Amino acid sequence: METKPREKYEALVVGAGIAGLTAALYLSRQNVRTLVISLDLGGQLVLAPEIQNYPGFKSIDGFSLAKKVEEQARAFGAEIKFDEAVGIYEEDGGFVIRTSTGGEYWGEVLILAFGKKPKELGVPGEAEFKGRGVSYCATCDAPLFKGKKVVLVGFGHSGVEAASMLSDVAETVYWVFPSRAPGGEEGVARSVASRPNVVLMPESRILEIRGDSRVREVVVETPEGVKTIEVDGVFVEIGYEPKTDIAARLVKLNEKGEIKVDKLCRTSKEGVFAAGDVTDIPYKQAVISAGMGAIAALSAYAYLMKKRGKKVSVIGDWKHFKVDEREKGPSGLFLAPP
Repeated sequence: METKPREKYEALVVGAGIAGLTAALYLSRQNVRTLVISLDLGGQLVLAPEIQNYPGFKSIDGFSLAKKVEEQARAFGAEIKFDEAVGIYEEDGGFVIRTSTGGEYWGEVLILAFGKKPKELGVPGEAEFKGRGVSYCATCDAPLFKGKKVVLVGFGHSGVEAASMLSDVAETVYWVFPSRAPGGEEGVARSVASRPNVVLMPESRILEIRGDSRVREVVVETPEGVKTIEVDGVFVEIGYEPKTDIAARLVKLNEKGEIKVDKLCRTSKEGVFAAGDVTDIPYKQAVISAGMGAIAALSAYAYLMKKRGKKVSVIGDWKHFKVDEREKGPSGLFLAPP
């Protein structure tokens, strides 16, 4: 793949979930030239059909919340490129992100906020049919399977929610889970399981996904033996894991694969900060991720100013900036005001 000319920024943010978008908002508001790189908008946040504990909103869905923060960040000058970061390395006193489309972006500071990725089944056919019938987001893709037959592999709260959403639109939902009961809140799980278009398949697991141009059938191991079921889609809702593979050589991780950070969201690598669900902070909540994004951004800003020999202490948040009032430094990059 041909590499595109490298673009330079003061700050690079990987991930456009609530943590990454908030970081971009805070950085751009300090007149730091910022680029956000993410495969999608919102990350795990878009999986939430309703959020009732985010300050300022009685109720809001995850995508709408992400969209609002995106608009704020863009209004202050943040740039967002929807691409997949496939490599991160140090170069020329900063950090370079390489993307799947051949893009290369250099920044003086780096904020890692790429959240977590859905756990996969690891069975034949899964990778082949991603986006062609295999989905990891019932909230996003359930409407695409209206009147069709689907299999759901899911348990616990996320599995019950997915079963509820899918059974609202699909003709038949084959609900596969490894234990005797699907877990989650018992009353809700029982209510969903009793729907006429839901077929329970306890103590079972998917062995293979088959199809042609898209999913056509699945092979399921059940207590009664191996069965082949004709379906139009496969939904996987078995939890999430940190997406830290590309950063593993750059920063220290804990035993769960989460990035270790201190109270200022600093990682083990100078100039690299992290925020949100990808970190070792135990509470995975949207409002906490947003707060961490702000902390990471302010820490990154202080780091940049220190490199320029300027002492900065951002205590209050009462000043107002005009996005077009920026001072360009010798390198052609935008410098934040002292």
